[in-house]
Amino acid sequence: MSAVVNATEAHTHDDHGHHEQTFITKYIFSTDHKMIAKQYLITGLLMGIIGIGMSILFRMQLAWPEQSFWIFEALLGKWAPGGVMTPEIYLALVTIHGTIMVFFVLTAGLSGTFSNLLIPLQIGARDMASGFLNMVSYWLFFISSLVMLSSLFVEAGPASAGWTIYPPLSALPQAIGGSGMGMTLWLSSMAIFIASSLMGSLNYIVTVINLRTVGMSMTRLPLTIWAFFVTAIIGVVSFPVLLSAALLLIMDRSFGTSFFLSDIFIQGEVLSHQGGSPVLFEHLFWFLGHPEVYIVILPAMGLVSEILATNSRKPIFGYRAMIASILAIAFLSTIVWGHHMFVSGMNPFLGSVFTFTTLLIAIPSAVKAFNWITTLWKGNIQFNPAMLFSIGFVSTFITGGLTGIILGDSTLDINVHDTYFVIAHFHLVMGISALYGLLAGVYHWFPKMFGRMMNKNLGFVHFWVTAIGSYGVFFPMHFIGMAGLPRRYYTNTAFPYFDDLQDVNVVITVFAIITSAVQLVFLYNFFSSIFFGKKATMNPWEATTLEWTAPVEHIHGNWYGDLPIVYRWPYDYSKTNEDGEYVITGQDFVPQNIPLQKGEEEMNH
Repeated sequence: MSAVVNATEAHTHDDHGHHEQTFITKYIFSTDHKMIAKQYLITGLLMGIIGIGMSILFRMQLAWPEQSFWIFEALLGKWAPGGVMTPEIYLALVTIHGTIMVFFVLTAGLSGTFSNLLIPLQIGARDMASGFLNMVSYWLFFISSLVMLSSLFVEAGPASAGWTIYPPLSALPQAIGGSGMGMTLWLSSMAIFIASSLMGSLNYIVTVINLRTVGMSMTRLPLTIWAFFVTAIIGVVSFPVLLSAALLLIMDRSFGTSFFLSDIFIQGEVLSHQGGSPVLFEHLFWFLGHPEVYIVILPAMGLVSEILATNSRKPIFGYRAMIASILAIAFLSTIVWGHHMFVSGMNPFLGSVFTFTTLLIAIPSAVKAFNWITTLWKGNIQFNPAMLFSIGFVSTFITGGLTGIILGDSTLDINVHDTYFVIAHFHLVMGISALYGLLAGVYHWFPKMFGRMMNKNLGFVHFWVTAIGSYGVFFPMHFIGMAGLPRRYYTNTAFPYFDDLQDVNVVITVFAIITSAVQLVFLYNFFSSIFFGKKATMNPWEATTLEWTAPVEHIHGNWYGDLPIVYRWPYDYSKTNEDGEYVITGQDFVPQNIPLQKGEEEMNH
């Protein structure tokens, strides 16, 4: 049966090999998963530059409020008369920064890039289940990015109700300038983005279930594939809820309904809205919003698990426990959304339920953290940029996760809700951790994407400045948050109580500028290495998974001839036989497509 499958696959590959590809079909409207992964990555990096640039602008405003900067006037125009930022554009920058980083950088940069690149290669498939659907998914993502960016050029300004777009600010076009056309474009962009995510997720799920090569059982899948697979399932379950919230919000804005509005007064005028509830929108938003944290972080966890095992030259510790923790996180992530709403008037009993489920999710998260540390323990560690960013991920995930215990407790949360403590927590545990996972993945799989190596020394500079700078930005925020400094305030000069904290804001901003500047080193390394980097060998990291058995040059169908057959699990590192010698003489790893030797037992049984 396997021979028939492989012969059919080879024949299909040969048929495709004769097709002449034009520039447009190869690089623009491509159906090849490897090219689509590159498109997602480069689009995500460009969006990241914009998102980080916005954060620098509003950090400068917070550090030196009401001061004039030429760059404000140059970039913001009428929103910064005389180089002084207005409150309206400050709120807009915070809103669009959050939206871009959460959805357009981290979601697309991790799921869009690495699910596309690795799922077919690591499960031994020629391509995604539907190449056409894959292409449509990317182009919808690209269109949604353009629509989001176009809102920056609207006369009344972009959406400025926060990235969570709570009503009534987002539901009443006349509320503030950013509630007009800018908000409409935000909602339209997110609707297109959700359609793109659903197409991609369904494609990933079908590919993993149906297109695994001979011998690739579910318990032989790399943890990367488990993470992408479960992430796609979470997306299919939760993204439609945000779509429904966006559609109901559009109806409230344009068609006179009252799903989220009730008893609204504007300048003494009573609006004809009654019966709705803004809290309903909070429920709908956070039913996606919290799983979205794991849609972002789970792929990063999968990438880090793979990189830590490869560069520790050890089998991943607790493979089945890692799979179980991914499944547990996926389930629990859908029943914890209420911890974002402890100050919304929630019934205390319901608050205690959400506190319980939120603290419960710390258990599978801790399982993963301990297993990563144990994988590193006494390993023959290879320190390269991918490994450093993976270790950095473990660090920020633990430090950021610890503060989540405070925010997950309904009693403690009341004291620090909507302060900089919350900003510090979710930027460390989701923003920086996910970004570290993304960067680790880029450094590790760059040879597979582009056939060349990135400069290791530039990678070291990039890591150390980023690691020190990230903690320099977000560690002090915990303290100013505990001191009560509220988030989303354009300036705190009206409150003498916060005057003593202003110097801390300056320190944070200086670290933010340095950390952002060093990303230019990464961008230079990335784009120059595509053209001038040292040519990569087939398996530069001496890894065991199937993507490193595919040829360096990109071909349609990934492998020449038959597909590889899988005989073992993906983490046979430093494996010895009964005589204490390496299974393959001279190398401390055994690829998945090497048959089992006589008397050899699988390490994961």
